[in-house]
Order: sequence, then C-alpha cells, then structure tokens
Amino acid sequence: MSSDNGLLRGKRVVVLGASRGVGREIVQHASAEGAQVLAVARQARGLAELAKETPDVDTLALDASSEPAPRKVFRTTKPDLLVICGGATPPGRPLHELTWEEFGVNWEVDAKMAFLFCREALRSPLAPGSVVVIISSGAGLGGSPISGGYAGAKRMQMFIAKYCQAASDRLELGIRFVALVPSRVMPETGLGQAAVNGYARYLGVPPETFIENMGPRQSPADVAHAVLEIAVKPPAESGSIFTISANGLAAAS
Repeated sequence: MSSDNGLLRGKRVVVLGASRGVGREIVQHASAEGAQVLAVARQARGLAELAKETPDVDTLALDASSEPAPRKVFRTTKPDLLVICGGATPPGRPLHELTWEEFGVNWEVDAKMAFLFCREALRSPLAPGSVVVIISSGAGLGGSPISGGYAGAKRMQMFIAKYCQAASDRLELGIRFVALVPSRVMPETGLGQAAVNGYARYLGVPPETFIENMGPRQSPADVAHAVLEIAVKPPAESGSIFTISANGLAAAS
C-alpha cells in the first residue's frame, strides 16, 4: 500500500488491536501516509506478520485491557493519534445460553480498554491537538441479540468518547475524542465472519444469504480512511459519535 499524500507525515500514531482486521488496515493506511506507527496487540505472532508486511511499523505485544497498559504505551510514545480498536470475540449465542462470564467478556476487554486509555489520555495528558478514535460498532446503536454484552460494551465506548470530550473541553486540554461506529458487519474480518456465521445459524440461513441481505456495507479500508479523515480534517458536524457506512461519515447521537 502506498500514498503520495503523506497526510500524517511526522505524526505519531498508536493503534490498539493492530494485528488483524480493521486495526491492521488502519496501521497500513497510517504508515502509507507517513506516520510513525506503533502497532499494539496481544499476540506477538500477528504483530510479527504485520511487521513483515509493513516494515516501517514498530510493534508492542501487550494486553491493552490490563491496568498498566496505557502508561507502558505512553512511555514508549505520546501519540498524536490514538486508535482504540479490537477487543474480544462475542459469544455468538442467545442470552439464555450464556454464563455471566461469557456475557461480560466484552465489558472486561473492549469497554475496559477504552476506559483505561481514554482516562490516561486525560491524566497524562496527551498534547493539545491530539485525537483519540475509538472504533465501536453499529451493534451499540441497534443491538445484537446473540452477542451477550457486546452491544452494551460498544455503546459504552460511545459514552466514554462523549464523557472524555466534555472533560477535555472543561479542562481546556485541546484533545479530541471520537467514537467511530461501523454500521454493518464486515465479513472480511475475523470478528465479522464470526458474526456472519453466528447469525446465519441463529436465523437458519446460509452465511451467503445473510451477507446478501445486509445490503451495501462499509469495508475495513473505508473505516481506515475515515479514521485518517477524522485525524487530519475533523468532520464539520459537532459531536463525538460518527457512523461510517457505504455512504460515508455521518454524525450520530
């Protein structure tokens, strides 16, 4: 992947959940735009594969939902753009079939990761003009009956962005917090394929039929482009929550 624009040249970018799916796509786009990228993920093997494909990227194997993770990352680099992506795979079964631990896994990973890193961005703080983008999910707006606490955790990520933006404004820190919400399942990613397979089973249809019935959808590349757009040229609409769909960016409440 290459670019002549260099929109992020010289900027420091940290991507959490960077070794696969949307996070990996964001890493590659940011690197192509000239950024100094630190890719953070739990699995060292995935990071090693990413480093082979994108040799200019630095990597850090780390559980981003652990309490010390934000301080460790910010000691390594203070990002101009922090992208909070990735998380746990939802259980893929209806609520009555779940244990509490299965129901709460996305709160303990997705929501906790966003909480810890956004809190540290305010406490450190990051430099004025820095941008924090949380990659949430359309499930947080419309629900997802076979994903346990996933939809609630993803909605909480949106609230975290709003709460932290209010705190940044009140403290005059000049940090922008945004929740970016992909509207449709993306079968190109591992998480998206798991969702497709789970809902196909739940509805009793072939996976291909479920995908076809979704209609037009955004791609991981569309999400990556939206992240860079938010970082370089914030949307004209006010607010901290934006959806990304096949039709582009739109403000959400």
